[in-house]
Amino acid sequence: MSITDRIAVNIATLGPIGHLPKMPGTWGSAASILVAPWLFMPFTTPFRLLILALLFVIGSWACTRAEIHFGRKDPGCVIVDELFGQWLAMLPFIWLSAWQLLAAFVLFRIFDIFKPWPVKKAETAFPKGFGVMIDDGVAGAYAALALWAVILFSRLYSA
Repeated sequence: MSITDRIAVNIATLGPIGHLPKMPGTWGSAASILVAPWLFMPFTTPFRLLILALLFVIGSWACTRAEIHFGRKDPGCVIVDELFGQWLAMLPFIWLSAWQLLAAFVLFRIFDIFKPWPVKKAETAFPKGFGVMIDDGVAGAYAALALWAVILFSRLYSA
């Protein structure tokens, strides 16, 4: 494996996290939530958008290379898309409490696993790593909307 492929596979699998036993997507989402308070949430919205744009571009490239390396579409160990989708779910919020981070995690996993329309369509409509990243982006957008509703209702009923 070339050094470029090794770098791409390590990015795509978030290093060893994608190789953890069972449920690699869940491990990737959990890792994304755990590091978000330090690596994503403290930044301004424009800087978060830049982070997500870079993550999308680099992740798409890494996913494409990883698919070639592993010889199949969207291998389970490829989880950089979970990082992208999970952080996209948190994008609209300035700050999230621990229970809200947990809610973001659960909501994203629900949308990522069950793939309601157009999540599944996004995965198949775009080639290679773009499709891998885009479907989690759509799941992340759904999770952001659902999280907004959960937070809104929790504030209404706690007042």
